[in-house]
Amino acid sequence: MSIFRTILVLAVVGFVGACATKFKTYNGPEVTRVIVYKERHQMYLMHHDKVLERYRIELGFAPTGDKQIEGDGKTPEGEYFIDRRNPNSEFYLSIGISYPNAADRAEARALGKPPGGDIFIHGGRRSIDRKTPDWTAGCISVSNHQMRDIYAMVKNGTRISIHP
Repeated sequence: MSIFRTILVLAVVGFVGACATKFKTYNGPEVTRVIVYKERHQMYLMHHDKVLERYRIELGFAPTGDKQIEGDGKTPEGEYFIDRRNPNSEFYLSIGISYPNAADRAEARALGKPPGGDIFIHGGRRSIDRKTPDWTAGCISVSNHQMRDIYAMVKNGTRISIHP
């Protein structure tokens, strides 16, 4: 009887552990583009001209205006692509945005400053982060639950348009 209970407990623990993973699979329509509207605090995952998902987002702690230099707290504006993934992000999961592009680097160089980098779409805030509505250093944040879906749906190479 005790062997039966041990096997049952191990099976239940294994099943629960498998269900608790932060990595999901996605078998729906391809996300062909991500569109962000900073002023509206909205992000859309698109399949051509059809909205697949819409998310409320949080931005850099200086949410208006285009990112120009490292440390300005602004989220970039422009045309980029998803260029990397971080399954071990400090912010749960994250996917990288190809900022800075050539125009961003030229703008920062003209100001005599570095453009910054490491701009991501990532999960929610940590206990040490700002408690303001827009709190990131320039990234785009969603909840951890939403980030599981985004991480599964958006592939490297996907275009992202970030509008004011």
